[in-house]
Amino acid sequence: MTKLTAKEIVDLSKEYTFFSWSVQGQVSPIPVTKAEGIYFWDADGKRYIDFSSQLMNTNIGHQHPKVVKAIQDQAAQVCFVHPGNTTEVRALLGKKLAEVTPGNLKKTFFSLGGSEANENAIKIARFYTGRHKILARYRSYHGATYGSLALTGDYRRLAVEPVMPGGVHFLDPFCYRCPFGQKQESCKRECISHLEEIIKYEGPDKIAAVIMEGVVGSNGLIVPPDDYWPRVREICDKYGILLISDEVMSGWGRTGKWFAVDNWNVVPDIITTAKGITSGYAPLGAVIVSDKIAQFFDDKYLYAGLTYNGHALACAAALATIEVYDDDKLIENARVVGKYLGERLEAVKTRHPAVGDVRYIGLFSAIELVSNRETKESFPAAVMGEVGKALRQNGLFTFLMANNMGSMVFIVPPLCITKEQLDEGLAIVEKALEVADAAVK
Repeated sequence: MTKLTAKEIVDLSKEYTFFSWSVQGQVSPIPVTKAEGIYFWDADGKRYIDFSSQLMNTNIGHQHPKVVKAIQDQAAQVCFVHPGNTTEVRALLGKKLAEVTPGNLKKTFFSLGGSEANENAIKIARFYTGRHKILARYRSYHGATYGSLALTGDYRRLAVEPVMPGGVHFLDPFCYRCPFGQKQESCKRECISHLEEIIKYEGPDKIAAVIMEGVVGSNGLIVPPDDYWPRVREICDKYGILLISDEVMSGWGRTGKWFAVDNWNVVPDIITTAKGITSGYAPLGAVIVSDKIAQFFDDKYLYAGLTYNGHALACAAALATIEVYDDDKLIENARVVGKYLGERLEAVKTRHPAVGDVRYIGLFSAIELVSNRETKESFPAAVMGEVGKALRQNGLFTFLMANNMGSMVFIVPPLCITKEQLDEGLAIVEKALEVADAAVK
């Protein structure tokens, strides 16, 4: 095969393929040819520090030999079987997921990614309860397919409406920008009483489930108050509503626990997940339900199916990935290095007037930039574009947000990162923040 130059790779990709969530004429992809650990390289040999785990999914780092070998070994044995048949890796993965998920979560429906996982969670919740409404938050992203996008609260839903009926949104526990005008020191948790009020307006007997990201990811990395998840669990129990935790991004050690809800000792009725389940080495999603929900379908038809349900290569990748989390003590590392990251981010905030807030839990963090700390006005996209350019020029890749949800720099590195590597990346981030500092009003 002819080796293409960096320009040829980019030009052909732009001419013949679409890139997601972007104006096609404005995309500027990095032509990646090699990756290892927290680093990747472009076709010209330039090295980048990966501070967003690509898209918050390469949790174990790039090209871990155990996972690569597991995929190779499975490919040599059998790549694919009819979804009504099964394989050893599917059987073992189902058992392993029951072991690492909280409480009585037991049985898994496999998908190809997070959006499909949420799509099938909607079906399962509606089948089980006989109700049709699903409540979700405004600062949320649950996927790009018809049902999951209806639950998504951000601007991406607005562009493609009308979407699936039955989705109802409520406000978030966003302490930095409290939608109820409260201050943290005197907060009475209006965000929780607000949810119960919405439930009463919408009719508890019409609501199948409440779905929330364990920790809000791409819409601002919102870490909820410690009593939020437990009290939402109580409200759902009160009205017989299922509680779904979307752990697509916040799961798999990202917050220093297997799943974000583990930080608050909450057992949801359903967990949806993807991304870190294989660390991005193969496409896989999962809907993991309680034993009660699983038993419901013992004598009832499950109207859900996918050709690639339980794909052998993906299941092999997931089994090996979960083993790596344990063997390499990555979840423990996320807690230890995550604590250090939090301390560093607080120091960054004191040094840069453009930093309005820093939010973090484990190795899941974001810096929110504002042009004025008093008014909390966000920066325009042009300024964030310059920040992004500075990061990339200095060899750091990460996810930036510049829309009606705010202006942010995400710091979500692979869980294998060391303190020294974190310092190396943060030095580049601080240099780029000088661009924003210069634009402060």
